[in-house]
Amino acid sequence: MLNTNLFRMKRLFICFSMLSFAAFSQVKKEPISQPLITDQYSADPSAHLFKGKIYIYPSHDIDAGIKEDDLGSHFGMRDYHVFSQENPSAAITDHGVALKLEDIPWAGKMLWAPDAAEKNGKYYLYFPAKDKEGIFRIGVASAIKPEGPFNAEPSYMKGTYSIDPAVFKDKDGSYYIYIGGIWGGQLQHWKSGKHEFDEKQPADNQPALMPKMAKLSADMKSIESPLQNVQILDKEGKLLLSGDHNRRFFEAPFVHFYNGKYYFSYSTGDTHFIAYATGDSPKGPFTYQGVILNPVQGWTNHHSIIEQNGKWYLYYHDVQMSGKTHLRNIKVTELKYNTDGTIQTITAYK
Repeated sequence: MLNTNLFRMKRLFICFSMLSFAAFSQVKKEPISQPLITDQYSADPSAHLFKGKIYIYPSHDIDAGIKEDDLGSHFGMRDYHVFSQENPSAAITDHGVALKLEDIPWAGKMLWAPDAAEKNGKYYLYFPAKDKEGIFRIGVASAIKPEGPFNAEPSYMKGTYSIDPAVFKDKDGSYYIYIGGIWGGQLQHWKSGKHEFDEKQPADNQPALMPKMAKLSADMKSIESPLQNVQILDKEGKLLLSGDHNRRFFEAPFVHFYNGKYYFSYSTGDTHFIAYATGDSPKGPFTYQGVILNPVQGWTNHHSIIEQNGKWYLYYHDVQMSGKTHLRNIKVTELKYNTDGTIQTITAYK
């Protein structure tokens, strides 16, 4: 019990000290982008190009009246809205509620960051939620239009857990799903391969917890095989360590393909970077390359990357509108590559 309490104290110290640092370092600085949505709070923007238009699938932040803690209990989101725009500079359209908590039979609470995919003219929304026992699972809902409404399957996807689903369509038509989030995302509960309420993480000199992935089945509603580790390596080919907070995976996996390489990007969580690694297969391993986005205002960050008309864009969020960790707003800015395929680091404030 003593070790567990010390671990929690250490984690709280890191959490609040980093949050204070991020807030202090960004105070009074001018943002490079303005919120895309101003009549509600939104976060974790998953952007996709469907039918020649950009569709955005974010979380819908609300003030749920829940006391803040380091496991994110105050992120009590209850529905999803879908938004669209012709291009990243165009006006944005709110298509209304696409799916709500009470229409998901297995879900108990917390509709966190979703993602979407299209196959054969049908659209799929992938989302995390805590089940009736308080365990995060991944659900799927389908629709005939990219904006929904979406109809949820009666149960979560068997064999899934944790948070932040992200779906990638490979060039051969295969679809892969990536998941994972530590601390409140419960990835640490599955270290042994089965669920245990264990908040301990590997020692600092041990390999970090890794995100998970699996190939999706043909019907897009299940995984073909058990989730497997996504390895993130340093330039020497060694797994990133648990104590390497500036580089190791925390949450928010995302995959895109550029110039013959697969790019696996993610949030480092308590150090607030959007980092990336590259590889030759959607299954990994991926070699760490650097930072896409420096820390933003607020505790979390979560992103997506799209290409439209030859230009690339990064969708992300901060707390410009509210100044509160759990009431965020989504943004977009251009993303640029160097000639060697590395990504130019973005700083969200001037």
